[in-house]
Order: sequence, then C-alpha cells, then structure tokens
Amino acid sequence: MKRGIRTIIAMGLPLLVSACVTTADVLDDPLAGFETVSAKATAATGTETVWVQSSAEAQVLAERVSALVRGKAIGPDIAVQVALLNNKGLQAAYADLGMSSADLWQQSLLVNPSVSVGVMGINTSRTVETAIVGNILALMTRPRRMAVAEALFRQAQLRAAEATLRLAADTRRAWIEAVAAWERVAYLNRAQAAADAASALAQKLGETGAFTKSGQAREHVFYAELAGQTAEARMHARAAKEALTRLMGLWGYDIDYQVPNALPSLPANPLARKDIEAQALKNRVDLEIARLELETLALSHGLTQATRLVTDLELVTGVEIEREEEHGETKTNVHINAELEFVIPIFDSGQARMRKAELAYMQAANRLAERAVNIRSEARSAYDAYRSTLDIARHYRNNVVPLRTTIEEEALLTYNGMITNTFELLADTRAKVNSIMLSLNAKRQFWLADVNLGTAIFGGGGGSPTGESAIAAAADDGGAGH
Repeated sequence: MKRGIRTIIAMGLPLLVSACVTTADVLDDPLAGFETVSAKATAATGTETVWVQSSAEAQVLAERVSALVRGKAIGPDIAVQVALLNNKGLQAAYADLGMSSADLWQQSLLVNPSVSVGVMGINTSRTVETAIVGNILALMTRPRRMAVAEALFRQAQLRAAEATLRLAADTRRAWIEAVAAWERVAYLNRAQAAADAASALAQKLGETGAFTKSGQAREHVFYAELAGQTAEARMHARAAKEALTRLMGLWGYDIDYQVPNALPSLPANPLARKDIEAQALKNRVDLEIARLELETLALSHGLTQATRLVTDLELVTGVEIEREEEHGETKTNVHINAELEFVIPIFDSGQARMRKAELAYMQAANRLAERAVNIRSEARSAYDAYRSTLDIARHYRNNVVPLRTTIEEEALLTYNGMITNTFELLADTRAKVNSIMLSLNAKRQFWLADVNLGTAIFGGGGGSPTGESAIAAAADDGGAGH
C-alpha cells in the first residue's frame, strides 16, 4: 500500500502581524471622532450637540427638549439648541461619521488570508493538499491605505461639523423670520384697529349727513385692505412657525411654544471689521475639508504609484510534509516551499491610472485655491451686507418713521380743523403704514445679515442669501405665529 499526504502551511511572518491595537481600540468607540464635531459646533454656536446612540439616550433628550420648549416663548439660542439636540436629519448626518470610522477600522485590519483544500488520488493512493495564501501587496500598501482612510475620516468629522453649523444657521434664520413676521402681524393688528374705529366713525357721520359717501367709502376700503393684509400675514405667520418647528424636529405637544412679539433692537455698537478675511480663512470648515481632500488625493497618488506596475501580488510560504508507506515502512520527507504569484504588466503599465491621479490632484489643488479666493470675497460681502443693512435699518428707525408719524399727526390736526380732506388723511396714514413695514423689514434684513456674517466666518452656509431663502419667501408678506 502506498499513501501520500502533502500539507502546505503558510508560515510567512508578515501574515502573523496583528492589526494596530491602538487604532482598533479607538475606532470601535461608537462616538469615535465626535469630539471634533462637538468642539467646533460649540465654538461657533455656543450650544451643545449630541450623537444619540440608544433609545434610552433619545428618551432623555426628548424630555430635555420638552422642558425647553413646551408652553414657553423661546429665543434664538434655545431654538438652535433644540434643533441640535432633536433634529433627526442631523443624527443621520452623524451616521456618515460612524461609517467613515468603520472604514478606517477596516483598513487597520490585515487582509484575511485565503485557504484552499484539494484532494487527489483514489483508492489507497491519495494526496491531500491545503494552502493558506496571503496578499503581500495589501500588506505592503497598508500604511498608505491607512493614511488615506485617516484623511477621509478627518474629512467626515469636518463634514459632520459643517452639517451641524448649517442646521444652527438655518434654525437661527427661521427664528428671525418667524419673529419678524409676528412683529408685522402685531403692527397690522394695531393699524387695523385704528382703521376700524375710523370706518365706524365715518359710517355714523354719514348717517347724520356730515360725511359724504365717497369719504365713507375711502375709510371702509382702507379698513378692508388692512383686514386682507392682516389675514395674509397670519397665514404666512403659521408657515414661518412651521418652518422653525421642522428644523427643531418638534411634534405632538412640543409644538405648543411661542416666539417673541418683536425682534431684538438694533445693536448700539456694530461688530468691527478686524481681519474678517483672516478669520474666515482660519475658521471656515469647508476650506479645511478642501485641504483634506487635496491631502487625500496626494496620499492616493502615492498609493497609485506603489501599485502602478504590480496590482496583485500574493505570497505562499510553508512546509510540505510528504509521507509514504510501503512494505510496512514509513518514509517522511519535509520540504520548505515558497510561491509568488503576480500579474505581468504587459498591456497595462499603469500610465493611464497615473495620469488620472495626477489630473485629479491638480483639479483639487485648483478648487482649493478657488475656494480660498471665494471665501475671502464671501467674508467681505457678508460684512458689507451686515453694516449696510444696519445703516438702512437705523435710517428707517431714526428718520423715516418719525417723519411719517409727524406728518400723520399734523394731517389729523388739520383734518379736525376742516383744513385737510379725508383722502389726504388716508394717504398720509397709508404712507406711514408702508414706512413702518419697510422699517420692520429692514430690521429683519439686518438680523439675517448678522447670521450670514457668522456663516461666512465659521462655515455652515449653503442657505440662500438674505431675503431669498425659502422661509424668507414665505414670510415676505406675512407675520410670525405664536
């Protein structure tokens, strides 16, 4: 009887090297990388953000959110805080960070070896072969792949921070829109009450014959127009509040909150323009992302160079033990084996991949330079809008509205003295209403410009310019709801 058994066992030392324990210990943390996100969000907004990991944490946050909003009038900081705690879209964005962390963790692990088993021979003559094959090229390029994965992980952290800043800015804008709209509703209500009294008085005077029908009609139509404007303002008020509610992620009893009756007063001392461009270049999250993209491409370019000629390299090392039994005697032969498998670059020398990598790097470099130029311009424009809207709002507050008030008061005196007719009095009253509306809108535009200045410095923009956002369009002619 003759029987042979051959076993090939991989013994290459590189295949026995364990993965980086330190990296794995860090990346298996569910909150890996979130410290960076939280720190940047707190520095820019002054509020806290959390990454919910369990239903118990979600329940605690829900109770905290309810305590902040239910039955209360909320300010902009509370609105932003609630949005960062409760917005589910933001939590979904944080999941991208977790997936990037998992990718880096995956790259820190060695490639699993492949195992093959074969059986040859029949009857009493049989050979069994087993082999464990490791990818040596994967091991050689592991440091570069780790570097690329780490750069992508840092990008994911910054993108999560950018999503946080964007939500904070959008929520602050929504709060401004809602409050500005409610302020408009409040003024229209006061104007409508005055017009209602004038309309009722005109009707009584008309019944006595002391007021013409045309004069009565002018008073009535003015009241009717204001009633229509007020109704439209209330409709837009409800839409503005719902936009804020959506950003804060509220539903059920938690939507029972109010907003203030008026926007804050204009600041006495505006922000000074101290190195606004330098601040933006230092703090903008999107610029940091662009830099990391360039770094990642540079690392990927090096990885492409490392694998230009050889794209698949496998090493098989081990011991072959062959045993034969013949006439009651057993013979054993031991052989050390080594096999190397690779692809011969006859047709594809990797030049096309190198060219593509070089062009991608140059593309990213030019985009980074463009981003830096644009950020400088955005910072200058945001500050110019900030100061201009402040000056305009002050002009309406200090000059236009007081003059219109004086004109209306004098017109009322001359009207009572039978000097001014009804048409002229109504014209002056309407002009005052329009001036106050312009004044309220100018104040709204300033506070929106204030938010845009913050996004120009820290990032998280992406919303429409002042006066062009979806919320602004919905509230252009309306007021905020309670």
